[in-house]
Amino acid sequence: MEFLKVGLWQYVVVSGVLFSLGLVCVATRKNAIAVLMGVELILNSANINFIAFSHYVSGAVGGQVFTVFVIILAAAEAAIALAIVLAIFNRFRTIEGDVATTLKE
Repeated sequence: MEFLKVGLWQYVVVSGVLFSLGLVCVATRKNAIAVLMGVELILNSANINFIAFSHYVSGAVGGQVFTVFVIILAAAEAAIALAIVLAIFNRFRTIEGDVATTLKE
C-alpha cells in the first residue's frame, strides 16, 4: 500500500495545474464572470500550497491560518466584484470587459 501514499509533490503538481488553468482563464476570457472564476482558481491553488507545505514541511498551523484568510478574502472579492459586474451590466447591458473600458460616460 506504499504506492497509495500522497506526497508533497502531488499537491504541488495539482496546485500548479490549477494555477495554470486559472491564469489561462484570466488571460483569455473577455467575460467578467469567467475572469472572476479564473481568479478563484488561482486563489484555490495558493490554498492548496499553503495547506500542503504547512503539513509536510513544518507541521504547524500557519498554512491553515493563511488559508482561512484567503478564503475570507475570496468571499469578499466575489461579493464586491459581482456587485461591480452588475453595475456595469446595468450601465452597458453587457459584461464583456472590453466594452466597459471608459467609465466616464
